[in-house]
Amino acid sequence: MSERRQLLLMVAPYVCGLVVLVALPALATFALALTEYDLVRAPSFVGLENFRELASDEVFRTALGNSLLFAAVGAPLRVGVALGLALLLHRRFRGVSVARSGVVLPTVVPEVAFGLLWLWLLNPVYGPINLVLDLVGPPGVTLWGQPLPQWLTDPGDARAAIVLITLFTIGEGFVLFLVARQTVPSELYELAEVEDASAWVVARRVTLPLLAPLVVLMVLRDALLMFQLTFVPALVVTEGGPPQYATTTLPLFVYRTGFEYLRYGYAAAATLVIVALTALLLGLQWRVIRRWRRSLLA
Repeated sequence: MSERRQLLLMVAPYVCGLVVLVALPALATFALALTEYDLVRAPSFVGLENFRELASDEVFRTALGNSLLFAAVGAPLRVGVALGLALLLHRRFRGVSVARSGVVLPTVVPEVAFGLLWLWLLNPVYGPINLVLDLVGPPGVTLWGQPLPQWLTDPGDARAAIVLITLFTIGEGFVLFLVARQTVPSELYELAEVEDASAWVVARRVTLPLLAPLVVLMVLRDALLMFQLTFVPALVVTEGGPPQYATTTLPLFVYRTGFEYLRYGYAAAATLVIVALTALLLGLQWRVIRRWRRSLLA
């Protein structure tokens, strides 16, 4: 058997899976986006009508704004927390393995179970978070003088709750930053120690510049990931509310439009908007990678 045929046989399962699981569903989504379909009657072609309706749909615009807000706020926070924990836990000390495992563990917990846990934690009446905030401050008031957060009923607090939940699923980013930090040559830190540089100067002049390309890529990756990470918390914890769709995101909008209202063509059109946003962020990520490679080769 020739080498070329062997390579084709090795690639064949991947190509078949790509066609069946990605290409065909993508084509079906494009086709459905041009129809009105409810699983009861046959699909009827409506052209671009679904996209025109999306442009005037207040709920869709709210969901789009929420998704962009969560991506803009949540992604930098997630990367900052993961980077900070990696820098704190990169050294060997007693109990560091347990601490590292504690950072990674929430990432592997099933999402629905994780969401139900947070539904209890954020309960404004008997949830542990508000109980602790009430204990450390005056009765009914936080330590910084504000009323206790109403995580499930106040729109601003509910959005903050969604971002807070996503900050605990940073295991992948933490591992990447931990590995990247441990690959930084120790000679650089020895030289900084000889120069009597402070910890802040070392972090600002040595660690962060060397990790900057990975930080940028992780921010862009997490901006994409926030579309997925906010779906279960918004569905299980806040149910897309409080009123006026305060935590409804694009994936939740698609889910409810398709599976609750049975408007599969309209949901497919909204899905294509998510695909377009994803392609835009991937294009930006690709430009960053190309510039990084050019700077390395220069």
